[in-house]
Amino acid sequence: MVEKRPVRGHYVRLEQAWRALREHRDYLPPVRELLGQAVSASVLLAATLKFRGHLTLQLHGNGAARLLVAQCTHDFRVRALARVEDAGLRAAAATGHAQDVLTPQLFRELVGDAGRLAVTIEAGEGEARYQGVVPLVGQSMSDCLEEYFASSEQLPTRVRLAADETHAAGLLIQQLPDRGEPEDAETAWQSAQEGIGTVQACELLVLPVERMLERNFSSCDLRLFSGAPVRFECRCDSGRVANLLRALGAHEVRDVLQEQGAVTVTCDFCNRPYRFDAIDVERLFAPGASAEPPPRSVH
Repeated sequence: MVEKRPVRGHYVRLEQAWRALREHRDYLPPVRELLGQAVSASVLLAATLKFRGHLTLQLHGNGAARLLVAQCTHDFRVRALARVEDAGLRAAAATGHAQDVLTPQLFRELVGDAGRLAVTIEAGEGEARYQGVVPLVGQSMSDCLEEYFASSEQLPTRVRLAADETHAAGLLIQQLPDRGEPEDAETAWQSAQEGIGTVQACELLVLPVERMLERNFSSCDLRLFSGAPVRFECRCDSGRVANLLRALGAHEVRDVLQEQGAVTVTCDFCNRPYRFDAIDVERLFAPGASAEPPPRSVH
């Protein structure tokens, strides 16, 4: 935070968590970069809000990247995925951008010319949830996130996001309501905006936070607080999969069992397969069946 001024910031830099998340899927570089930016954005959002549960950032577009999901819990456990249409990627390849870094032009090619960014906060089972939705504006994920804060949180916010094969990072600054001298508050906010405007992607990804702040916010009197660890963790489990199969219905599940000899459900986030044989399926739909299937045949 800026000392004695209504300006705060949050910084995230992921290394091991980002690599662990990416072990389960292989994306082309621009899609990977966009996903890393989304994961960093979800952590920054979780850091700015007071909640218990999980936060989901969803990008829905009409380009090659039709759906991108990044989730972060209140204690900074993350997971994410992107669903990309092959035809859209082939079109990007035809323009010579498929292997490029995520330029503003390529960002628009990936997300299309219409879409939305949705941020959903769920406190727990049966609890009310909050959702904010904004259009996909601008030329970057940072632009979209700034639009979200402007329309949903009514807080002036500036954001920088970056990602590569080994790291994902983000920096956010906000102007908070102030009861002091408006002129001092505005001066501090202007200095902070000038500072984040000079931050380069390579600095976010490589430099220690102390060095990055020193280089770009030298005119601000900053107080840096201790950080919290972020880790990759998927929330899938056998109970959730069992409930999903029950929701599909006994007839449909038994049809799959008859056709394939077993029913296998694979988690989109971590690629973990859950396999149900004939005995497991009958137990799923037996009267009084529990939500947890027998572990012997669930891998």
